[in-house]
Amino acid sequence: MLASSKLKILEDLIAGASKEELAWMSGYFSGIASQNGEVKPATVAAKPGINKITIAYGTESGNSKKLAADFASKAKKQGINAKVISLDQYRLNDLPKEEYFLSIVSTQGEGDPPAAAKKFYDHIHANGIKLDKMKYAVLALGDTSYPLFCKAGEDVDMQLSKLGGQRLVPLQKCDVDFETDAENWFSQVMQQLSESSNAATPVITSPAAPKKSTGKKIYKGTLITNINLNDIGSNKETHHIEIAAEEAIDYLPGDSLGVIPVNASGMVEAIIGLIGVDKEKVVKHRNEDVTVYELMRRKLHIGFLPERVVSKYAALVQRDFPIKRMALIELLHFYPTKGAAQFEDLIQILEPLAPRLYSISSSPEAHSGEVHVTVARDLFLVNEEIQCGLCSDYLSGLPVDSSLEFYIHKNSQFRLPADDKDIIMVGPGTGIAPFRSYLAQREATGASGRNWLFFGDQHFVTDFLYQTELQNWLQTGVLNKLSVAFSRDQKEKIYVQHKMLKNGQELYDWIQNGASVYVCGAKEPMSVDVEDTLMQIVGQYGNKSIEEAVQFIEGLKEEGRYLKDVY
Repeated sequence: MLASSKLKILEDLIAGASKEELAWMSGYFSGIASQNGEVKPATVAAKPGINKITIAYGTESGNSKKLAADFASKAKKQGINAKVISLDQYRLNDLPKEEYFLSIVSTQGEGDPPAAAKKFYDHIHANGIKLDKMKYAVLALGDTSYPLFCKAGEDVDMQLSKLGGQRLVPLQKCDVDFETDAENWFSQVMQQLSESSNAATPVITSPAAPKKSTGKKIYKGTLITNINLNDIGSNKETHHIEIAAEEAIDYLPGDSLGVIPVNASGMVEAIIGLIGVDKEKVVKHRNEDVTVYELMRRKLHIGFLPERVVSKYAALVQRDFPIKRMALIELLHFYPTKGAAQFEDLIQILEPLAPRLYSISSSPEAHSGEVHVTVARDLFLVNEEIQCGLCSDYLSGLPVDSSLEFYIHKNSQFRLPADDKDIIMVGPGTGIAPFRSYLAQREATGASGRNWLFFGDQHFVTDFLYQTELQNWLQTGVLNKLSVAFSRDQKEKIYVQHKMLKNGQELYDWIQNGASVYVCGAKEPMSVDVEDTLMQIVGQYGNKSIEEAVQFIEGLKEEGRYLKDVY
């Protein structure tokens, strides 16, 4: 208990404090308490003398954009005018003029920048740009499950330095649980900006928050259902898979399930035979002792290797051959190694198996103890031969009662709105997965908001995924409106965007009344066509010009009422 004199000081202090100041004080006192009562004041600079910075973001899921907006708000409270802009909208000619430039960039696929950052990424890798005036900092978002973790951010950071830019703070790489690391990075940036302004004044600041663990929780489960949703005669194979977990699963509608695939045992045996190494030999891989067989089956990517790995293989075997995507078994067959003697060198150049993400199609409220996914068996051509996607082939072929390990990939940018808000869902093909989750969740919670689904596929008879469930939801009123498009059932192909146009007035009215729009499925061309159609509807039924329609859609995005989960 405080003495009365100290209590009076504290009461006077908090009486006129804002919400933000109270939160600051709470963090400060909590930090002191965590240090066993030892007050360790730190000094930071007073309000920076710098008055303008640029925060440019490249995003795929929206995380970079959200961070950029949050940081800009914090900067403005300290008297810094922060310009926030997407890298696809950034004027590249302005780059040499920048004095203080912060870049937040995510990494996609095999170390690539997001599509929105590609033009900027290519530009800074071109010759002839001088950034001698620039002081910069890069925040890289990624996922440590992938071999080229934060590669796009690393490339941007390195290239800005090569072009003459001066780092304000070192590159910060963030895993999927990025909030704490990102906040600490921005605090360091603000500290540097203050010191750069030569206006340092000692003040007390709260101790840094303890760093959160970024390790993913791995769940174990048993496969209890695996059925092909497509009927006989379909050109597709889409599996509904249900997994019973050994413990409670922490997920929400909109999240994804991450699975690390397993290489086919036949291929693994063949590769081990070509190399001539004992499959029971124990080797060390990433500080783990594992047999050669388990290493090749569960740890390393041995399928169609990217060109960067094929190039390393060519150097390893000292052979000159065309550098293109090839499976390890083909390389070993046509350009063999020196057998077991080179095995250790071989596994050093192979990359780890990367997880695949699948939108969850179940609801934690409606399917307690279970998680469901909707998996299309991926078929594609390589050197004019039909091949199967590793993970989709693995999951599709798993028999009931198989054991499976997985993790949950959170997607805070694809959440349901309040229960009383309407939603419009556009999900052709496997894009329906999260919307099955949404509808099951809304039914289980008794949400009052209206629900409208646009679904499309090739044929009504063979490809109407979850038909019975959707029709039941329609009959019970959980689903207020269902608009379907089957592209190959008539001479002219009809897609979901055509159904949107047909219902344009009603769709616009829903949006005007506060509905949120969700899109899931193929990025190109589906999501592009859907957005173009939405813009057309807004222009036609809202009596808006092209520019006004674009601004309207951008406004929906800013409000969190137009959300996409595309791939």
